[in-house]
Amino acid sequence: MTEERVLFVDDDSNLLAALNRRLRKTFDLELAVGPMQGLMLLEQSGPFAVVVADMRMPEMDGVEFLRRVKEISPDTVRIMLTGNADMQTAIDAVNRGNIFRFLTKPCPYETMTVAVQAGLEQYRLVTAERDLLEKTLMGSIKVLADMLSLASPLAFSRATRIRSYVRHIRHEMKLTNGWQYEIAGLLSEIGCVTLPTDLLERVYAQAPLSDEEKTMFETHPQVGAKLLGNIPRLKPIAQMIAAQQKPFKVYPADEQLSDEARTIALGAQILKVTLDFDQLVASGVPHREALAVLRAKHDDYNGQIVAALETMHFEKIGQIVKTVRVRDLIIGMIAHEDIEAVNGLLLVPKGQEITYPVLERLRNFSKRIGVVEPFRVMIQQEGAK
Repeated sequence: MTEERVLFVDDDSNLLAALNRRLRKTFDLELAVGPMQGLMLLEQSGPFAVVVADMRMPEMDGVEFLRRVKEISPDTVRIMLTGNADMQTAIDAVNRGNIFRFLTKPCPYETMTVAVQAGLEQYRLVTAERDLLEKTLMGSIKVLADMLSLASPLAFSRATRIRSYVRHIRHEMKLTNGWQYEIAGLLSEIGCVTLPTDLLERVYAQAPLSDEEKTMFETHPQVGAKLLGNIPRLKPIAQMIAAQQKPFKVYPADEQLSDEARTIALGAQILKVTLDFDQLVASGVPHREALAVLRAKHDDYNGQIVAALETMHFEKIGQIVKTVRVRDLIIGMIAHEDIEAVNGLLLVPKGQEITYPVLERLRNFSKRIGVVEPFRVMIQQEGAK
């Protein structure tokens, strides 16, 4: 299945057949008779690079149909084909459906070809920018996360678990702007670089804290947001992190929010669910019981997000525990117990993945100070999925 397919939607099957005969050698075409079949194809076989839809169709007009297309597949380029070239139709098409081109019937095949080719080029530009953003920016963000792993191993260990929860929720809920949610998860603890290690240890162990210590820990999301707020394209992520402790009940209904505000609110709600879930599990509560706790607190947690997290398989299928020394470590292994220096300094907390900077840190400590060896790690069995 190619990524540059074109979907034509019209209630006139004869017109679709004619378009298919004339354009099938030029484009990778799919045809849908009517808007409902078009939406079904989009859901089941998408994404499509370009969607061309007729204005006058039963059940749903072309403007509404293309608005729905935008919701399902925001990157898809939308073209309107109509026999009514009135100004209001054009205005509605542009305002509600964000139409790329507006073509009138009868439309010469040459004109149609040029419009669709322009739509494909626009799709390439949009997706190339998105890919560049996701891959390049994610690479830069990984550097920040690696620095967190060196400055605060406990916080980084938690952040990597949060990212895995967020990634699962993103795919389960079929969310757009998924890269923003994943980065927010990975950097949710970035403000913890300003906190003492012993304070984090007591927080994660749910040990009693003084009022001053509680205040210090509760400010780390705002600290993290300030650290990220001035980085281009990360302002929405910074706002998600700043709001990660807010209960679900404080948010207004989605229809009262702009698209950007809705994304930020949802990101903060995802962080609230995953962070509190992780805290419960870290304190010894079994995964399913922790989920039940969240499910019962309707005012604190978004029920849709909790339901999405419930579908995650928490069992470590395909992993085995092995006792190793520093010289045996490979990137991708996961610490099955705390790894400490001989002077008692925590180097890698239980559950943290061994990344390149973590491995280099362990090697340096092993040479200069010494590491308590051997220790246990989890590794992926060969052939496990």
